[in-house]
Amino acid sequence: MQIAYILNSYPQPSHSFIRREIRALEAAGHGVTRIAMRPGDTPLVDTQDVEEAAATSYVLRAGAWALLISLVQVVAAGPGRFLAALRLAITCGRRSEVGTLKHLIYLVEAVHVAKLCRAAGATHAHAHFGTNAAAVAMLCEALSGPAYSFTVHGPEEYDAPRALSLGTKVARSKFTVAITSYGRSQLARWAGPDHWHRIKVVHCGVDRARFPDPLPLPDGPPRFVAIGRFVEQKGQLMALDALAGLVKTHPQAHLTLIGDGEMRGEIEARIADLELHTNVTLTGWVDEARILQELQSAHALLMPSFAEGLPMVIMEAMAAGRLVIATYIAGIPELVQEGETGLLVPAGDAAALTHAMQRLADLPADTSARMAAKARTRVLARHDAATEAAKLADLIAR
Repeated sequence: MQIAYILNSYPQPSHSFIRREIRALEAAGHGVTRIAMRPGDTPLVDTQDVEEAAATSYVLRAGAWALLISLVQVVAAGPGRFLAALRLAITCGRRSEVGTLKHLIYLVEAVHVAKLCRAAGATHAHAHFGTNAAAVAMLCEALSGPAYSFTVHGPEEYDAPRALSLGTKVARSKFTVAITSYGRSQLARWAGPDHWHRIKVVHCGVDRARFPDPLPLPDGPPRFVAIGRFVEQKGQLMALDALAGLVKTHPQAHLTLIGDGEMRGEIEARIADLELHTNVTLTGWVDEARILQELQSAHALLMPSFAEGLPMVIMEAMAAGRLVIATYIAGIPELVQEGETGLLVPAGDAAALTHAMQRLADLPADTSARMAAKARTRVLARHDAATEAAKLADLIAR
């Protein structure tokens, strides 16, 4: 099959799961045309992301003149189709917090995307996230472009389902992907029961080749790693508060924060206020090889998020044979089993997070190793990238 992937900004360091999915489809023999509205706004440190950027067509780089020519050609070729797509854009725009003007821009983008899809011979389009990429895919189909599907990750989509016209996007799609059963339930709230059959679960996947037999858990003081954008929902400030509680009994406990973002200044200030300079390392964004290295140096991944879908870093930590301490939200409990493959705590409870870190630090080594082995077995059984990409390909083929 020849599939067009429609994305907003691509690649991004935090979207490695999209790259993995695309490459798994290509490894299975399918052609994938990458189409993004714009490049990512974060510097690329992974060579694989650099390669993806080189392979991606960027709509807004075409320039206003090229977009205008594409628009005129589409209107001339099928005025009826264009008017129907225009009505759809206006209807969705009136419901949306971003407004009608943004949706008219999406329509112009969709015109050019349809042209790129025709040039590539794409027979199906797949978008990631239920935001503007899915809107462009929907409008592209309305303009006689290929049929579309899209993957919803959460949590942003679940914060504004009406504003995003999620119900309309699901109803017009060939199928819609949720990455967890929890995600499927949230989509079912906004898509009428007549459309529930369109909502499928396809997990994000890890590349087994990146995770050979794991190294033994390290000796010494408890070491944790947290990975993600520095934004409110990821809970890094809560992690620091919890660490401050842990160092009272384990003075050499250490937390490595991987990532960057708008809250970096607040995080640095909290580290200073809590006098955790010797207990915390900030790495910035790093490539996948460094992430694996940091996971192997840690006892556990710390994921204190307030809102999530199902983070890829949880899957990667488990595949690396490491335990996970995470909040009991969204799709996380579908993978992380309390007391079996990790520890789960209520979101927003720093004391509970400290207690979980203390529990893990005090676990006998053989118990930790047994739990880590279970975690690895579970994630590789449920989240293999090649298997999940095959599920997606099968849905597209059907």
